[in-house]
Amino acid sequence: MSGLSVALTLLQRGDQVTLLERGQVGAESSWAGGGILSPLLPWDYSSAVSALALRSMVAYPAWIKHIEALSGLETEYWRCGMLAQDCAATEATLAWCAEHDLACELIAAATPASKPALRLPGIAQVRNPRLVAALLKAVKTLGGRVIEHAQVTALTTQSSRATGAVTAGATYTADRIILASGAWAGTGLENLPAVPNIRPVRGQMLLYKLEPGTLDTILYRNGTYLIPRRDGHVLAGSTLEDAGFDKSTTAEAHDYLHGEASSMLPVLSDMKPVQQWSGLRPGSPDNIPVIDRHPDFDNVFVNTGHFRYGVTMAPASAELLLDLMEGNMPSIDPAPYCWQAALARRW
Repeated sequence: MSGLSVALTLLQRGDQVTLLERGQVGAESSWAGGGILSPLLPWDYSSAVSALALRSMVAYPAWIKHIEALSGLETEYWRCGMLAQDCAATEATLAWCAEHDLACELIAAATPASKPALRLPGIAQVRNPRLVAALLKAVKTLGGRVIEHAQVTALTTQSSRATGAVTAGATYTADRIILASGAWAGTGLENLPAVPNIRPVRGQMLLYKLEPGTLDTILYRNGTYLIPRRDGHVLAGSTLEDAGFDKSTTAEAHDYLHGEASSMLPVLSDMKPVQQWSGLRPGSPDNIPVIDRHPDFDNVFVNTGHFRYGVTMAPASAELLLDLMEGNMPSIDPAPYCWQAALARRW
C-alpha cells in the first residue's frame, strides 16, 4: 500500500515511476488487513499517529473516488461507523473527539455490571484486496511500470547518491529511490542499512459468512474487532504475534478469535469460519512510521513502519513523503517520522 500510494502521487505530479515488488503487489499486509480507516481507539495513540490518520481520514472519500475513476474498479469504501463496546468513556475521551472533529456518541450501559459504549458514526472501511487492485490499475493507467517478483538486493551508488536498484534479473536506474518494503524494511539491503526498529508482527484473522445486513457496523471490544462487508462476510481480528517472518496460522489463534467474536456477536457461536489467514505487519514502536530521507544517500527515501495502520495512513503518508522529496513545506510536522526519531524509539 505504501509503495502504490506513493507511486500514484508521483505519477500525478508528472514523474516516471517503476515499482519493483519482491513478490506479488499487495499480497502482504495490505491484502491481509481488515481495512478499518481509523486507529482502533484513536484517542489512545500519540499525536504522531493521530496527525497522519486524521488527515488521511478526511482525504479518503476524494482519494477513493479518484482511484475508482482511474481504475474503473469498486473498492467498497463504506462509512459504516464503529461501536466500541465496554469502553471506559471518560470526559477526556469525549473532549478529544470534539477537539479533533470526530463524531462520538455515548451509549448508556445495558446493565449495571457493564460499561458504556461509544458510537463513532463517521468511521469508514474499505475492502483491502479491492483497494489494492484498484490502486494497481490506477498506477498502470497513469503510465507506471510495475515489475513483480523482482526483489531488490542492493543499490548501485556514486558518492552520496544511489543510481539504481539491483535485482537478480536486472539493474534499474533511477534519479530517486523510495524504500516501501513493509515488514522487510528492517532487514536492509547489501549496501543499505535497515530502517531502525522495524520488525514483522504477525496478525491472524477469521472470516465468516452471514446473511447480508446481519451486522452493519464495526464492533470493537478489548482489542478484538468485527468488520462487516456488504455481501454478508464478517472479519474477526486480530492477533499481535512476534513470530518473525512465519506466516502460518495456529489453532490457538483460531480458538481465541472465535471465542471473542462469538461473545460480541452470538450468532457466530455455532458457525465455522470459512477462512483463516495471517499477515506480517511492518511493526514499529508506538505505531509511528518512518517517512524521511535515508541518512546514507541524498536521493533515497523511506516510507514504511506503519504497523497496523498502513491503509489508514496511506494518503497522508504519500503526501508527506512527496513534500519532503520536493522541498515543500509539509502540511504536518515531519519530526516524529524522521530517521533520528525512529532510532530513539524503543519496543
